[in-house]
Amino acid sequence: MSAEITEFARVKKSSSRRPVRSRTVSTRVTEAEYIALQERAWSTGKTVCDWARECITQQLGQGFQKGLDVHIFTELVGIQLLLMNTLGPIARGERMAAEEVDVVFREVQTRKARKAQELLNKRLARELETRSGTQSHNGRTAIS
Repeated sequence: MSAEITEFARVKKSSSRRPVRSRTVSTRVTEAEYIALQERAWSTGKTVCDWARECITQQLGQGFQKGLDVHIFTELVGIQLLLMNTLGPIARGERMAAEEVDVVFREVQTRKARKAQELLNKRLARELETRSGTQSHNGRTAIS
């Protein structure tokens, strides 16, 4: 019985500890890059190592956040498609049969991801077009 208590205490004690950092991630940077990293880290009151660790772990979280953002955007596009396909008949005073509503729901489910991707691609193309429209002339930046 005392062995069980000892084992329980050991598990409980070790579970309250922070996980041990046993892996290393490293990279080489130029002197100028290191100075920039150092200034950024020090401006937040952290060492370069702590600041870099924070940046890396934030990127891990942002990957999840980006996926979540795309999912939310896709669902918003689905709501928009649903409204566009149902409000017209309702505004005209028409009633939609249950079968018609089911068809609209199925269409929205099959089209929303493709439509969301199309919208994101259009936005990206506009942003790239805007960026490429910025040209340098005689040391000045001109927007065409």
